[in-house]
Amino acid sequence: MDIEQALDEATQQYRQTAEAHEEARKAAISAVLEALRGGMKPTAVTKRSPFTAAYVRRLARKSGIEGDPRYQR
Repeated sequence: MDIEQALDEATQQYRQTAEAHEEARKAAISAVLEALRGGMKPTAVTKRSPFTAAYVRRLARKSGIEGDPRYQR
C-alpha cells in the first residue's frame, strides 16, 4: 500500500467513526431527555450518561424540562 492510499483509507475510517460518534451522541441526548421527562433525577441521569451535570441541565432547559421546584431560585 502506498502512502496516498494509506492516507485515503485513514481519512475514510476517520469520517466513518465521526459519523458513528455523532449518531451515538444524538441517541444519548435523546435517552437523557427521555429519562428526565420520565421522572429520573438529574443526578441519576448524569451518573448513567456520558455528559456532565452542567450539560444535562443545559439540555433540560433547552427542551423545556423544568427542574424540581424546591431547588428553583
